[in-house]
Amino acid sequence: MVTQAAVQDFLSQKTLAVIGVSRSKNKFSYRLYQELKAKGYQVFPVNPHMAELDGEPCFDSIKSIPHQVDGAVLVTPSGQTEKVIGEVIATGVRQVWIQQGAESAAAIAACARAGLNAIHHECLLMFAEPAGFPHNAHRFIWRVLGKMPK
Repeated sequence: MVTQAAVQDFLSQKTLAVIGVSRSKNKFSYRLYQELKAKGYQVFPVNPHMAELDGEPCFDSIKSIPHQVDGAVLVTPSGQTEKVIGEVIATGVRQVWIQQGAESAAAIAACARAGLNAIHHECLLMFAEPAGFPHNAHRFIWRVLGKMPK
């Protein structure tokens, strides 16, 4: 079960890899990447099918980023997430956020076996401050319904 302490621990990381980012401005992964940058995170885009994103280098895997990253945000197809988790583990990154839609039971189990702080079944933009619309509305509804991590 995801706890508020685990969420805050992830959010305290300052350098993140967004794995599975899209160049399409209409895709959630692109907006997530942009919002994290706007919130002050140093963000590295990862997508093996792109050489750059908005004029910045895009990396083909987390292993090819020339800087140490503190956390990884996965917005990959769920069928690829377990493989990507293996790459994340190999880099020594201990903080992982598996965005809704990217989860797989095998990937979550691999995170648990490796002792990672792995957040899943939650939307990162509900928690990264300041949360804008619609994420702040979603957070409000989850609080009312008692679904927020404790």
